[in-house]
Amino acid sequence: MLVLNKITEIKAILAQEKLKGKTIGFVPTMGALHQGHISLIDYSKQQTDITVCSIFVNPTQFNNQTDLVHYPRTPEADIKLLETAGCDILYMPEISDVYPESDNRKFDFGYLDHILEGATRPGHFNGVGQVVSILLEGVQPNKAFFGSKDYQQVMVVRSLVKQLSLSIEIVSCPILREPDGLAMSSRNTRLTAEERQISAHIPKWMQEANQLIIEKGIEAGKQFINEKVSKVPEMKLDYYEVCDAETLESISDIKANQKVVSLIAVFVGNIRLIDNWMVN
Repeated sequence: MLVLNKITEIKAILAQEKLKGKTIGFVPTMGALHQGHISLIDYSKQQTDITVCSIFVNPTQFNNQTDLVHYPRTPEADIKLLETAGCDILYMPEISDVYPESDNRKFDFGYLDHILEGATRPGHFNGVGQVVSILLEGVQPNKAFFGSKDYQQVMVVRSLVKQLSLSIEIVSCPILREPDGLAMSSRNTRLTAEERQISAHIPKWMQEANQLIIEKGIEAGKQFINEKVSKVPEMKLDYYEVCDAETLESISDIKANQKVVSLIAVFVGNIRLIDNWMVN
């Protein structure tokens, strides 16, 4: 595996590979890799000739500076995981390579900026737009692979690609889960042993809520989640919403043939976890 620190090096190597007719797959990450990330590498290897991964903790998407400081960083372990997974090229830049000067661009993601993650983390998606646009324009992959745990972010990235007229296919890959159902996340490593046990309730409650939604309606599901979370002192609900899976618009009832997704953000101790499940 090639490990490169400069976007100019990435461009030069990939330009040569494209001349040979090779297709490029790209997996952008913030490191602290787990099997969920590795599953994205696997999808890329199945669908493209050359797989590029980036590891960069992007400062512009953190609206909480404490979260940025404490974000887990495990570069040596990440490199070993990627080598074992058969990744071809790793881009590990310094901030100065990604942002040689301040990035003051503002993106318009419409209502996606004002709901769910957009509402609770102001400026977050603009930061995502900044870094993802720089990475996509640098790597110029045929396909880029994102985990569907960040459901709203995948929609934002698709909007970004459309706005910038990039001919890149955005592939949304299934959530990988721990044996107890908790969605894999770099943030899980920051949970205490007790918090980790408590976190296992999240996917179970969401599945139970989905069943209630199907049987008794959306309000019953929301009430169930609110009651469950409020009874656990270590937990605090940021949001729980039931939305149209195509548009992410909040809904109060399910129409015929409508695909519906439930999404949650919940604090366990000081760690904010997100998850989503298709309802139907």
